[in-house]
Amino acid sequence: MARTLLILLGAASAWAAAVDFARDVHPILAAKCFACHSGDKRSGGLSLSSYQEVMRGGKTGKVVSPGLSPESLLIQRVLGEAAPVMPPAGERLTANEIAALREWIDQGARPRPDAPPARPNWVPRMALAKPPGAESVDSLLDAYWRANRVQQPPVVSDTSFARRAYLDVWGLLPTPGQLEAFERSNAPGKRQALVRDLLAHRRNYAEHWITFWKDLLRDDEGVNYYGGRKSISEWLYQALEQNLPYDEFVRQLLNPTGKSDPDGFLMGVNWRGDVNASQTPVMQAAQNSAQIFLGVNLKCNSCHDSFVSRWKLKDAYGMAGFFSEGKLELVRCDARLGEFAEPKFLYPELGGVGPDEPLAERRAAAARLFTSRDNGRFARTLVNRVWKRLIGRGLVEPIDDMDAEPWSPDLLDFLAAGFVERGYDLKALIETILVSRAYQLPVADAGDPYVFRGPSARRLTAEQFIDAISSITGEWRARVTPKPGVASLVREWRMPSSRLTRALGRPMRDQVFTERTEAATTLQMLELVNGDAYTRYLRRAAKKMLGELPPPAPNLFDSGQVGANRVKVDIDLAGVKQLRLLAVDVDSYSPERVAAVWAQARWIAPQGEIPVSAAAEPVKMKDESFPDGLRVKVPSEVVLDIEGKGYSRFQAVVGVEEHCLASDISPRIRFFAFQEKPDPERLVRVNPETPVETPQAPFTVDSLITRLYRHALGRQASQAERRLASSLLADEGKISASGLADLIWAITALPEFQLYESR
Repeated sequence: MARTLLILLGAASAWAAAVDFARDVHPILAAKCFACHSGDKRSGGLSLSSYQEVMRGGKTGKVVSPGLSPESLLIQRVLGEAAPVMPPAGERLTANEIAALREWIDQGARPRPDAPPARPNWVPRMALAKPPGAESVDSLLDAYWRANRVQQPPVVSDTSFARRAYLDVWGLLPTPGQLEAFERSNAPGKRQALVRDLLAHRRNYAEHWITFWKDLLRDDEGVNYYGGRKSISEWLYQALEQNLPYDEFVRQLLNPTGKSDPDGFLMGVNWRGDVNASQTPVMQAAQNSAQIFLGVNLKCNSCHDSFVSRWKLKDAYGMAGFFSEGKLELVRCDARLGEFAEPKFLYPELGGVGPDEPLAERRAAAARLFTSRDNGRFARTLVNRVWKRLIGRGLVEPIDDMDAEPWSPDLLDFLAAGFVERGYDLKALIETILVSRAYQLPVADAGDPYVFRGPSARRLTAEQFIDAISSITGEWRARVTPKPGVASLVREWRMPSSRLTRALGRPMRDQVFTERTEAATTLQMLELVNGDAYTRYLRRAAKKMLGELPPPAPNLFDSGQVGANRVKVDIDLAGVKQLRLLAVDVDSYSPERVAAVWAQARWIAPQGEIPVSAAAEPVKMKDESFPDGLRVKVPSEVVLDIEGKGYSRFQAVVGVEEHCLASDISPRIRFFAFQEKPDPERLVRVNPETPVETPQAPFTVDSLITRLYRHALGRQASQAERRLASSLLADEGKISASGLADLIWAITALPEFQLYESR
């Protein structure tokens, strides 16, 4: 090593003058590094094609530390001081070439000899304090824009601001009435007043922001959890409605001790069968909590030392120790090492917990360490996530790498310190961002390298997209619980995901999702253009808006969800002329293999019981056999004409045959009885109350077009749009429901509808 340094020091004397990147450095990189680090070949996310890309670094971070060549990863790799040695194959760099690289770095890694030295690399800080002299978001941005020579345009119109604010706080479009009231107001400070009014509506705020948190906390609706995993939806909704301080919010997630606390968060996803050592529930608890609350990705180093960050295998196991009953044996790539990890926080300077403490104390310690006021990373991570949700790009990117440099460290610290000072108030943080000039600027292209010039374009979430159509038309989806009873008309977040909403970006929350894909996809196009579910939804919505959707027939019997259980049926047939018996799938793994049974089906008549049987042999259900019954497929509808036959009651026992209870079928079905043709979308009786006020028919063609464009797009229809819309709607003096469905489809296909605001 000493001999190598002497050679390099001797060679460095030839580079006493300022080194020119283009003349002296770039040719070395091109000759020795471009095979793996240029163009499309970006090994480790690193390209060395240009000065900007060299300084940007790769997945492991910066490779050049201006002024400090010994600390630069580029030099450590070419010297062989850090693995893997570079280049991994072929001719190594000569002593003169290494000397040239070192001298260029030590002289400040300048883009040109006459340019100022590059800024020192960002070093993340743990402590948190407001920057000296910082007064507001806008004052910090004014200084930032002056430094970056950015000329800011005027803020957006009242109409655009209202659309943004309603979508960001409530997840709903403003109605024509709400929009008009805001536009006409001349009250001073009306934008801040609107934001405060929106935030004060606890239900609408919670109904929207719960989607953001469900993605993070991987909690889904309508999912059958296995292995002890529990839903935390009710706790989460109440926490948002009450605006639970964020530090207490996280303490309850990490240390659930009360009866209503969300213990489901720590349980992880327990797949049936063998589980990889890096995916055990305690390891998932460590991974999820570090990613969500600290912006640290532990997934790679849960299996081996990370290749893309500084975290080691023992760090992941140290974090998992906070959620484990005892010591954990280290397992590298499923090979046991015979070493045991003790609980150790990722940032031990904040404290820890004794190795022999019970699980309750370990969890309590984790909750304290994550939410400690000395842990500035905790507040910064949340602020960065909320900023990205509202502005479209984080102060730090990637969103899950809080070691990366913010584009404005002072703004990040100002917001995070203010968040802590105000008691970790999530609504106060949202208000601070929404009333800032940064939020109110037009959508802008940031360029490369990134310079903040305004919000980025954002797409409506799947939930916002469906809720927008529901609020425009009055047609909401019905949420059905497993128990028999009355369904509720609800916003989309309460419903299980569907092929349509997944195409629109709603994730399957079997893992943490800290951001959704914003780009339009082929699958999304296919579902919106030719999807059966969307077509049926728009047809119903159009009829609902016009008051032409008939009320659904009420059921005579609803079994609730049936799996291994059985439910007795006893229906009063007074006045019933036709009995329709339905069996429908709820969420079976293999519904086509489910054998549903109306066992012991019989009529009660004055002359006694009359069997209704189509079974050639006894029906075998769990723990019991029945002599007869109606075997049916799923789905099925059996229509029985009983007019004039004198039957007073219908009785049966419903369930599935025993051979269908295998885990690869996992039957979950529901039985219904009707006396009229049922509405397949409303088999369960529905409470008519809607999440928001329903638009009231009747409409004229003109008033309908006006309302649609104003509600969906926040503007009036152009003359050309009005002519086209009229041709779709008018049908021999009557408004056509199918034409209205086509018009709604055409409007919702516009980028103007699908984006908050286009460039």
